[in-house]
Amino acid sequence: MDFVLIFKAVIIGIVEGITEFLPISSTGHMIIVENLIKFKAPMYPKAYIDMFDIVIQLGAILAIVVLYREKIKDSLRNLSPGESGFRLWLNMLVAFIPSAVIGLLLHKTIEEKLFNAVTVAFALVVGGILMIVMENKYRRGNPIRSIDNVNIVQAFKIGCFQCLSLWPGMSRSASTIMGAWVSGLNTVAAAEFSFFLAIPTMVAASGYSLLKLKISMSSAQIVALIVAFVVSFIVALVVVEGFVNFLKRKPMRIFAIYRILIGIIILVLAFTKGMAA
Repeated sequence: MDFVLIFKAVIIGIVEGITEFLPISSTGHMIIVENLIKFKAPMYPKAYIDMFDIVIQLGAILAIVVLYREKIKDSLRNLSPGESGFRLWLNMLVAFIPSAVIGLLLHKTIEEKLFNAVTVAFALVVGGILMIVMENKYRRGNPIRSIDNVNIVQAFKIGCFQCLSLWPGMSRSASTIMGAWVSGLNTVAAAEFSFFLAIPTMVAASGYSLLKLKISMSSAQIVALIVAFVVSFIVALVVVEGFVNFLKRKPMRIFAIYRILIGIIILVLAFTKGMAA
C-alpha cells in the first residue's frame, strides 16, 4: 500500500470537495495544492493525474445528486411538455449548449494556452473583481427566487456566462451565478441553478476527457482514486449544504476577496519560480 499516495488522495479530495461548487475555482486551488504535495508530472504519469481530476469531479457531482435527490426525482416524474420537470431539464440543456459547443471547438487551444499558473491567477483576480461589481449591482431586488421560474431565455443567458469558465481559474460556479444575477435570480436560486447545471456540464466534460485517456494503473493507484472519490463526495455534501445556508444570510463578497488574494499568491509564486508557470 502506498500510504503517501493515499495521503495525497485525501488532500486532493478535500480540496475538490471544498472548491468545486464554491465560486473560488477548484482549478486555481489544485495548482497550489498539487505543487505543494508534489502531485504532478513527472513524479506521476500525466494520464493518472488527469484521471484523478475526472474521478474527484464525479465524486463532487454525486454530492449534488444526493443533496437534491428529491427535487431531481420529482422533476423526472414531470417530464411531459409544459410540466415543471420538462422546463427544468430543458433549461439545463439550453444553458449547457453554449459552453459545450465552444469547449469542443477550443478545447485544445485552451489546454495549450490557458492552463498555466499565470493565466489561472489572472482569471481568479478578474473573476473576483467581476463578482464584487456584479453582486453590488444585481444582488438586491432580483425577483426570481426559484429555479422553477427561470425561462428559456434566462437559461440561455446563464449558459453564455458559463462560457467564461472555459478560462481556467474563472470558476464555473462564479460564472453561472453571475449569469443568474444578470438574469434576475436571487443569490440562493442562482447557486441552485449553478448546482443543477453542473450535472450535465461536468458529466459531459468528465466523459469527454475519460474517452481520450489511455491508462493502466497499479492496485495502489486504483485505491487512491477510490479514496479521492469518496473524500470529494463527503466533503462536497457538507460544503454545498453549508454554502446555501450561508447565502441565505450573507453576501458573496468574502469569496471574491478570497479568490483575489489566492490569485495574487499564485502570481507571486509563479514569478518567483516557486511554482511551475
